[in-house]
Amino acid sequence: MSTFASLHYHVVFSTKNRMRYIAPQWEMRLHEYLGGTVRGLDGFPQGVGGVEDHVHLLVGLKTTHRIADFMRELKKAASRWIHEEIRLEQFAWQDGYGVFSVSATARDQVKHYIANQREHHSRTSFRDEFIAMLERAGVEYDPKYLD
Repeated sequence: MSTFASLHYHVVFSTKNRMRYIAPQWEMRLHEYLGGTVRGLDGFPQGVGGVEDHVHLLVGLKTTHRIADFMRELKKAASRWIHEEIRLEQFAWQDGYGVFSVSATARDQVKHYIANQREHHSRTSFRDEFIAMLERAGVEYDPKYLD
């Protein structure tokens, strides 16, 4: 018998201290790089978006992936790319991240949500968005880690 899986995750992470480092002039290049990095890590990028202070990804992973390892390598590669390509030496990501499982039937909705981040954040801060995501998913959190 073979192994069959449908493992999709909505991943969210912010720049360090929510600094608005990601400039519109190069954000699409960053999103493309993140998608390529997901592929390089043997994952399946299904959506990448974000605004100046954070990114969202919808990724498909294999049963052999470990989320913590995947996220460490993704963020490390993106930081290196920003330092080398954009020459933004002070850039850093926050230490943690949010990761939420996504059912196969909800993937299109999440893709749409990720694709419309700029519009969404004209009304909502990242902090409020992230708290709502945590609460919808039933994730307990300490507010001191949200600033």
